[in-house]
Amino acid sequence: MYVTLVYVQVKPEHVDEFREATLENAKESNAEPGNIRFDVLQLKQNPSYFVLYEAYESADDASAHKGTPHYLHWRDKVADWMAAPRQSAVYEGLELANDFWVSDK
Repeated sequence: MYVTLVYVQVKPEHVDEFREATLENAKESNAEPGNIRFDVLQLKQNPSYFVLYEAYESADDASAHKGTPHYLHWRDKVADWMAAPRQSAVYEGLELANDFWVSDK
């Protein structure tokens, strides 16, 4: 499993717009071939901070995500709403806790 965590800091005046656009992107991403899950997390102590948890079956599937119309639309739409460039880290997903955590497709 190929997992990417994306860390995003959003300008406070764009938090609601960012959240809405990102949830739409996640919904579309969860329907992609090879997608295992795509979660959007928002920090309770500071709602301007988000983490996107993206799990794909392979690096190729994750790479294909970057060429989808919904991702390209999201990327361009939210670019000016970020307070700093987004950061990411790639992990090897070893195991899902149980089937409860896998999104229905």
